[in-house]
Amino acid sequence: MMNCGAVNATTPSSTSWSASHSSKVPMLLPRAICTTQRMCCFSGVHVDASVSSNVSRNCVVAKDSLGWSGTSPSLYFKQPFNKVLWPLKALVTSTSQDFPIGSLIGEEKVGVLLLNLGGPETLEDVQPFLFNLFADPDIIRLPRLFRFLQKPLAQFISVARAPKSKEGYASIGGGSPLRQITDAQAEELRKSLWEKQVPAKVYVGMRYWHPFTEEAIEQIKRDGITKLVVLPLYPQFSISTSGSSLRLLESIFREDEYLVNMQHTVIPSWYQREGYIKAMANLIEKELEKFDRPEQAMIFFSAHGVPLAYVEEAGDPYKAEMEECVDLIIEELEKRKIINAYTLAYQSRVGPVEWLKPYTDETIIELGKKGVKRLLAVPISFVSEHIETLEEIDVEYKELALKSGIEKWGRVPALGCESTFISDLADAVIESLPYVGAMAVSNLEARQSLVPLGSVEELLAVYDSKRRELPPPVMVWEWGWTRSAETWNGRAAMLAVLVLLVLEVTTGQGFLHQWGVLPSLH
Repeated sequence: MMNCGAVNATTPSSTSWSASHSSKVPMLLPRAICTTQRMCCFSGVHVDASVSSNVSRNCVVAKDSLGWSGTSPSLYFKQPFNKVLWPLKALVTSTSQDFPIGSLIGEEKVGVLLLNLGGPETLEDVQPFLFNLFADPDIIRLPRLFRFLQKPLAQFISVARAPKSKEGYASIGGGSPLRQITDAQAEELRKSLWEKQVPAKVYVGMRYWHPFTEEAIEQIKRDGITKLVVLPLYPQFSISTSGSSLRLLESIFREDEYLVNMQHTVIPSWYQREGYIKAMANLIEKELEKFDRPEQAMIFFSAHGVPLAYVEEAGDPYKAEMEECVDLIIEELEKRKIINAYTLAYQSRVGPVEWLKPYTDETIIELGKKGVKRLLAVPISFVSEHIETLEEIDVEYKELALKSGIEKWGRVPALGCESTFISDLADAVIESLPYVGAMAVSNLEARQSLVPLGSVEELLAVYDSKRRELPPPVMVWEWGWTRSAETWNGRAAMLAVLVLLVLEVTTGQGFLHQWGVLPSLH
């Protein structure tokens, strides 16, 4: 395994409860369409490989930068709840290339833009980082009438939450290691691409902290990049992660003539790639060997949560992609004769709204009650160590597990610069090169290396046209001593904030005016 920065993660974590593992369809549908047999049912009709292949042939689209030439049918599969998931315009390619890589590049300057969340590097960075996070309308969704309050609300929340957040970052060394690890991943990806005869430059663009996406784009322009592959470092797509980063990128592209004319493509998710699946299985297998009775350890996949409304109301494919990802990893482990019980839960929920269930903390307690004694936590949605792995999983959930009766605790490290993972990301970039500036369907029957492609604009259009207004997923502050108080605390806090903001706006006085967040009426 390659060295990825100086971060040494400990190995604590969570659990898993096994369900019978369903078989897979022989191919993956593009983007958010889930392909395990147990989930691939839309409006009561099972979609198999032959059906999806025939449908996709009607969706060939060619694009030039952010614009689309030609027309194609607006095809959507719908869930039983009649919610739009994703158009079949997110097209795919395979590893089998019928042409030399050199012919794809020629005299072009190839760049790869890695997108990630970002994190505060010092304790002084925490409050402004939180402000940037909560000022994102894909994180806190206000009704259209109140969107002018986005930044004042973000300022209030960031100030209120900063002390507690600083405690968490202090416990892991005073800041997030995310930038250090992402920079190391970018360098290893660059080396891998050069070894595969693709002399590309790799850039890092963070959503909420340095180096910001805007900074990365400026460097891309200075370097004269003519072909760009955009690669979010989130295995599964979500509105609040990849979607937010791509939305920002879209706005930057629209305002810059150089970027409008630069050929580009996007790999919005890559959780189904063979290299990624094998890399995860390798890490799980290695950590299981550390248990005294490896076959009795439960594999506990803990994913970052999203508000339930994102999935049910906005059509976020995150849940479907996450469940399919777990299925694929379990399938790989079964090939290695590893048949441990397993489960999937969601962590990091906050606020007065319902998030994806089951919750990690509640599941750990339940497993303890059911007599589970050995637990191996797998941070399935994270490719880098940061506060949610180093503090939330390694400290909070480990402590909860031991109190709940779990005797042996282990944690799979985040992928970081694991060589199989990095090499597979390089392959994904190479496979996308024929579709930089023009898209087509190629070898839909190839299962192991499908790369969903699309332009920034096209990938986000479905959400803008279909999603409803969603409640804000964050809580302003919390008080009380129990988890059961969290919902009511959050509701009361949000109501109090709205009242304060209304008073600020109507009277022209208050702390927001003193800080200069709102202009004075006098």
